[in-house]
Amino acid sequence: MLENYLPVLIFLGVATGIGVLLLALGFLFGGGEKDAEKLSAYECGFEPFEDSRTKFDVRYYLVAILFIIFDLEIAFLFPWAVSLDTVGGFGLIAMGIFLAILVVGFAYEWKKGALEWD
Repeated sequence: MLENYLPVLIFLGVATGIGVLLLALGFLFGGGEKDAEKLSAYECGFEPFEDSRTKFDVRYYLVAILFIIFDLEIAFLFPWAVSLDTVGGFGLIAMGIFLAILVVGFAYEWKKGALEWD
């Protein structure tokens, strides 16, 4: 029974070894001084500020949300393309409607200027 776990243990050992090796190489060959700016917190594409009630630009979040939406489109297209022969014409029409809705949303966001940086 224990011999079934041997490949898993070998895999974990190799993965741990590679991880430790890469970290060690990074510490050894990673030059450069660590100044205060490099070690400062970096969140959301903005410089950190002290007051949490300060107004900020939301365009970064809009682009991130649009990326997630259109990235999910690809997650639906791959399984559909693989099983197209089994879903037939109904699947083709359903995916056409799905893509049409996404294109309308993309055109709306483009018209509103969510994809433009000033």
